[in-house]
Amino acid sequence: MIGRMDEIRVLIVADDPLARAGLAALLAGQEGCTVVGQASGADDPDAALALYRPDAVVWDVGWDADELPQALAEWDAAAPPLVVLIPEAGLSAPLWAAGVRGLLPRSVEPEKLAAALQAVCAGLAVFDPALFDSLLEPGLSPSAARAPIDRLTPREMDVLALLAEGLANRAIAQRLGISEHTVKFHLNAILGKLGAQSRTEAVVLAIRLGLLTA
Repeated sequence: MIGRMDEIRVLIVADDPLARAGLAALLAGQEGCTVVGQASGADDPDAALALYRPDAVVWDVGWDADELPQALAEWDAAAPPLVVLIPEAGLSAPLWAAGVRGLLPRSVEPEKLAAALQAVCAGLAVFDPALFDSLLEPGLSPSAARAPIDRLTPREMDVLALLAEGLANRAIAQRLGISEHTVKFHLNAILGKLGAQSRTEAVVLAIRLGLLTA
């Protein structure tokens, strides 16, 4: 939890020291963001988090991100939210599956990066619109993603919002004070109404349809 929503402690992670320095310089000019440390992707994540105690982490994957999902698996689920900067959209799906809360291109403007950090600290998922299609299940056409849907109930919207936070069924049940069986019932209803094949696809479609804020 952050002490003030308008002041976020940010840890920058990147293998390239020039990339780290560049991001630090960009965020230094953004109100509400304080860069508290820099680390390499090869550093011990627990040690870096304990040393800098950030509210959010910006991870620039550089141009070679093949091993990044495995590296992210070492980050504890209770760790601060991650905003990952990627060189191309094809990396979106495995990174989302690894638990990343924000996905943005490496060319993102400083203002958008700062806004994304505020959003993930508030519990929202953040995606650049250009990355949406890469998160859809194979075979789902853009027209299907824009197809009319049945109205979601207030409880289904509650479940959908928590899905966007990356919570598992048990955590959603605890947050809403309902049973896991009820969560599964609502989840099946959400997938059916959105025409989605997975939890990830449901969140992506909901963002595209304006049901969730990107």
